[in-house]
Amino acid sequence: MTDDGGADGGDAGDAETVVRRDRFAGGPARGFMSSLAADERIFAADLAVDRAHTVMLAEQGIVGDDEAAEILSGLDAVEEAGHGALPDGEDVHEAIESAVVDRVGSVGGKMHTARSRNDEVAACIRYRYRADLLDAAEATLALREALLETAAEHADTVMPGFTHRQYAQPTTVGHFLSSYAGAIERDTARLLAAFDRTNVSPLGGAAFAGTTFDIDRERTAELLGFDGVVENATDAASARDFLVEGTAALANLTATLSGLSTDLIEHAKDGYFDPSDDYASTSSIMPQKVNPDTLELARAVAGDVSGGLTGLLTTLKGLPRAYNRDLQRATPHAWDAVDVAAEATEVVAGAVATGDWDADACAADAGAGFSTATGVADALAAAGVPFRTAHELVAEAAAASPADADPETLAANLDAAAGDVLGESLHGYVSREDLATALDPAGSVASRGSRGGPAPDAVADSLARMSGTYDDHETAVEARRDALAAAETDLTDAVERYA
Repeated sequence: MTDDGGADGGDAGDAETVVRRDRFAGGPARGFMSSLAADERIFAADLAVDRAHTVMLAEQGIVGDDEAAEILSGLDAVEEAGHGALPDGEDVHEAIESAVVDRVGSVGGKMHTARSRNDEVAACIRYRYRADLLDAAEATLALREALLETAAEHADTVMPGFTHRQYAQPTTVGHFLSSYAGAIERDTARLLAAFDRTNVSPLGGAAFAGTTFDIDRERTAELLGFDGVVENATDAASARDFLVEGTAALANLTATLSGLSTDLIEHAKDGYFDPSDDYASTSSIMPQKVNPDTLELARAVAGDVSGGLTGLLTTLKGLPRAYNRDLQRATPHAWDAVDVAAEATEVVAGAVATGDWDADACAADAGAGFSTATGVADALAAAGVPFRTAHELVAEAAAASPADADPETLAANLDAAAGDVLGESLHGYVSREDLATALDPAGSVASRGSRGGPAPDAVADSLARMSGTYDDHETAVEARRDALAAAETDLTDAVERYA
């Protein structure tokens, strides 16, 4: 705005400044800064953190027992009223404190002694996120159970295997599914590791420089079910690397889900896999269609979670130490990622558990495109032919054979190629019986009994090992849940001593 000068111009400028200030006074900044609505997710977490902190303050003699009782009764009333009854505020933490003061008077303000919203927020996020990570880990267990059970059922079901979406080598449905069970097993392990690094308490770090009060950080950690404390007070208030680790684990999980979903979608198109009606839909115009819609949606979730990870990392990049308000925008990326990843995992587990495999359709295509060729080359190599020479021989036979060539045609073309490459009959190296076995998809699969291979016995051994790890991980999830439940009981008992 241009000021023309003089008294009139000055008066006009002052008036316009007042109008401008009135327009923005108490305006968009308040709503923009508030996270109160989104903080409903950590409402229960904040109440738990407030109770543990209040109990510790009383035990340390920082507040009186009667004062602690009043504060704790105020928190009970706030909990009973619910998140929706909180007064307006910048966040749930401020709103809960205000609500407690409204109920019990100024003594409620003592609840915030020896802490900051910085360590309080960090503690609430960790308290809730650790439970979300356990939910996600439990979802991976459900998927692994479906994969392992279906793989065991179809350990003998021969099917085509693919590389570059081209017929490659025969395998089995059991071997295919157990490959994903192994991948999801690692995803479970990552989530449990992320839980363990999340489950440490920042409470007591205060704003970033600790506190002058004689607090007991280990006690609040114990009451809240944390395994220990974040040692450095600045690190305690600042750190959000646990959100990165958890979201990265979820991004890896959803990438695995995306691959599994794509394979099942392709196998449904090929007629090998038939998803149940609960996990498919029909076309609005084409009545013959059965669309694997849930798997397509599960596949898309990988984009949501990887986008959340990128958003989280971008928000955290370059932040100076201690608390910055940017962190308020970081946490929702982690919430969204864990919610959608856990849901997608459960959906894919249901699709695997309830779908049907057509053994005849799988077997019919198991040898398509001369996919038993590698087995023939291996047989020649076992007879002393250098593998690269054997590879050349079989490649020549493949080039001379139509895509739908029968075993007799393939055998004849292999023998002709042996004459060209080796100067003698193929059967000087491989008997007719062994060649017939190598050309048969089931025989090819049965010959691949090395550890991790598709032979039924090898698959059974792999499934036994993976079932053992499944049991270990199931026990680990249950142990962590039990520890959190025990801490909740201990906190309730501690609160009741002041009631």
